[in-house]
Amino acid sequence: MTIEWRYTVQPHLGILSLAGYLGADAVGRFSGAVGWALARGTGPVVLDLTALRGWSAGGQLAVAEAARRLAAEGRSLELAAIPADGSLVPGAEGPEITVHSDLDAALAAHQGDGADLREWRSDEWPGGPAGR
Repeated sequence: MTIEWRYTVQPHLGILSLAGYLGADAVGRFSGAVGWALARGTGPVVLDLTALRGWSAGGQLAVAEAARRLAAEGRSLELAAIPADGSLVPGAEGPEITVHSDLDAALAAHQGDGADLREWRSDEWPGGPAGR
C-alpha cells in the first residue's frame, strides 16, 4: 500500500496533502512529493493529513526528515489533522513542527483563504486527474 499526494501552492504557503497509509513502502514516494514541494513553492509547507489513514514509525521518521529538508532551505513544516491514533512525529533533534487540529486551522494561522493558485497531484489522488 502506498500514498497519493496533492500539492497546492498559495501565496507564501504550500499545502502537501496525503491520502492512504504512510508506511515503509510509501516513504520514497513521500520524499519525492516533498522534493516537488521544495522545487515549486515558498514559505511554510502544511502537511495535510486529513485523508491519511495512519502512519508507521518509519512514516513518522520520514516526516521528521522532511522537516529537516525544508529547514535546510529556510522553510518550515507544519502538520494539520494528524492521524486518529494521536501519535506525533519524533522531534528530539529536528526543527520544531507546529501541529494544527485541521487544515482550516492551519490556513487561518497563515491568513489563507483557501484560494488555490496552482496544484499538482499523483495519478490516483481521490477526486480527479493529475496535474491541474
